[in-house]
Amino acid sequence: MTATTLPDLTDALTRQWSRLERWLEPLGDDLLGTAALPSVLPGWTRGELVSHLGRCMGALTAAVPQPAGTRPATLSEYLGGYKGAAEHITTVTRELDGRIGGDRLAEVSRLVAEAFAHLRTLGDDDEAVVLGNRAPLRLRDLVVTRLVELVVHADDIARSFTDVASTRGADDPVDRAALAIVADELCNIVRSRGGWDLEVTDARLWVRLAAGRVPYDVDELAVALRTTFTADSVPDLGNVLPLL
Repeated sequence: MTATTLPDLTDALTRQWSRLERWLEPLGDDLLGTAALPSVLPGWTRGELVSHLGRCMGALTAAVPQPAGTRPATLSEYLGGYKGAAEHITTVTRELDGRIGGDRLAEVSRLVAEAFAHLRTLGDDDEAVVLGNRAPLRLRDLVVTRLVELVVHADDIARSFTDVASTRGADDPVDRAALAIVADELCNIVRSRGGWDLEVTDARLWVRLAAGRVPYDVDELAVALRTTFTADSVPDLGNVLPLL
C-alpha cells in the first residue's frame, strides 16, 4: 500500500479542520449553553473537548527540526505514549479551557492558525525529523498524529452534541477523506505489529475501536476490518487495541 505523502496529509488536515470549524461556529463560545455539560470523554466537559482542539494542534507549533541522523520514534510508539500522558493532557486542557472559555472558538481558531503557519515553515520532506511533544519523529508522522486527533475528536464532538444536532442539520464534522486516511494509518500499525493482511471495511467503527472510543468486541471488529484473503479470519486484536 502506498503511503500518503506529507503534502496530501497536510491537505487532509486542512480540510478536516475547516469542516470542524464550520460545524462549531453556529454553536457559539458557550456551545449553545452546553459547554459545562459532560462530553462523551469521561471526566471532560464539552467545552474542554472543544478547547482541546487548540491544544492538540499546538504540537505542530512547538515542532523543532532535528539534525540529520536523528532517530525518530515510530508512529506506533508515539501514539502509544498518549496513555502515559493522559493526566497531563487533561490538566493542560482544563487550564486552557479556563483561560479561553469566554472567547473559546476564536481562540481555538487562532491556535490552529498558528499551527498551520508553523507547519508551512517546516517544508514538505516526508523524511524530515522534528521534535514532537514527547519524542522526535518524522514530520510526516507528526502530521498523521494531528490528523488522528482532529478526526477522532470531530467524532467525539458529533457524539457529544447529539442534543443540538438539529442546529446542524444532517452535517457531519468528520471529513470522510480524512477519516479514510486515519483508518488506513491505524490499520497499518496493526499490520506491522502482527503481519496480518487486513483491510478497513467500516472506517468510522474501526477508528472508534482503535482509539478506544467503543468497547472492544470481536464481532464489531469483524465489521470494521476484513482479511485480504477471504479464507482467513480477522484476528483477535484484544491485546493490541486501543492503539492510543
